[in-house]
Amino acid sequence: MGRFRRTKINRLFWVAAFVGLLLDQVTKHWAVQNFDLGQPVTVIPGVLNFTYVLNRGAAWSICSGDSCRWILPWLSIIVSIGIAGYGLWVRIEDRWERAGWGFILAGALGNGIDRVKAGEVVDFIQAFPVTRFPVFNLADIWINVGIVCLFIAILLTAKREKRQS
Repeated sequence: MGRFRRTKINRLFWVAAFVGLLLDQVTKHWAVQNFDLGQPVTVIPGVLNFTYVLNRGAAWSICSGDSCRWILPWLSIIVSIGIAGYGLWVRIEDRWERAGWGFILAGALGNGIDRVKAGEVVDFIQAFPVTRFPVFNLADIWINVGIVCLFIAILLTAKREKRQS
């Protein structure tokens, strides 16, 4: 029991995961209730539209065919369990790493919930619509924020190690 005793439970990890997941699910519900499927609503002309769409695939609709449709919910579940287990059982020393994994968990859970419930993900944020950049949601943003946080953690660790040697 002593080796698995948790003195601190990676608070920043869990706050990022919980708040990120909550905001993702609330905004998706808001989009579904307030917008017509496929009809863009201009927020900032040329910069930002809200366009409610359903994505059966992963990023940029990769793997959106029927043959992949059963894989993505399971993949989301497995990744979420793995990251949550890491946050539960490993003391993450670096705050950037804690935040990064928490944000990635929020994104994986947010899109995973959609996939398990409906087999597709609610997307509604369309940046720079003239470029045809894919429509996305907050879960997608959280995953990218998490990756940036992990990258910062790696850079700061390398810098610390260089200073110590």
